[in-house]
Amino acid sequence: MSTLWKDLLHRYPPAAIEFFVNSTIQLVCFWLVSAIYIFLPYFSPAFSARHKLQKQEKQPTAAEIWECFLVVFRNQVLSSSAQLGTILLGAKSSHRFDVILPGPAEVARDAILCIFLREIIFYYVHRLLHHPFLYPIVHKPHHRFTAPVALAAQYATVTEHILANILPFALPPQILKCHVITFWVFLVFSLLETTTVHSGYDFFSGSARMHDLHHEKFVVCFGSVGLMDWLHKTDGKSGEGRRLQVKMQ
Repeated sequence: MSTLWKDLLHRYPPAAIEFFVNSTIQLVCFWLVSAIYIFLPYFSPAFSARHKLQKQEKQPTAAEIWECFLVVFRNQVLSSSAQLGTILLGAKSSHRFDVILPGPAEVARDAILCIFLREIIFYYVHRLLHHPFLYPIVHKPHHRFTAPVALAAQYATVTEHILANILPFALPPQILKCHVITFWVFLVFSLLETTTVHSGYDFFSGSARMHDLHHEKFVVCFGSVGLMDWLHKTDGKSGEGRRLQVKMQ
């Protein structure tokens, strides 16, 4: 592994390596996983029905899913084009590309810290986007899917895509000055997590159920892993969520 890494660094500039790996991770961990979730009812109807959170009549139509695909594709083309543009302009990668690979302990430590920072950033950005001034013009389109599907994780206006989808992923590794390998581990986890919680299926300890509750109630479960919602009592189990709901009505 170390020899392969050294060979890659010798052959290609770091920014080009990062662009290629980022694109591959998006293709596999977002697009492929989203497709699996969307087509799961056709592959395994009984298994799908057993884990589906909302009834069939609430599920988006094929036309709505196609529109979702087009919006998400636009967002990813814009973000990939911006990254590619910085490469062509000669900008350096914002991550460490040390020849010596980080050890498992460093990767685990920094990835966990990245998840923690992402939770903080995403929670406050997401809650800000629910402000009555910003919600109608920035965040409301994302809530079109009251029964979310995996692709809807990145169904957003361009402004929201930058603020809520890109920055919470990009900033933590830069703040911590992580090795790019750690960034990729964090990116894989984050994409699998956000795709799964938007999938409409509840496989893992209620995480998707929490996000479904957010799409239903709008004023609870703003975070990604639940830590900040527990801290601010917006986890749907306290009076704060009910108070916010009354305020929004």
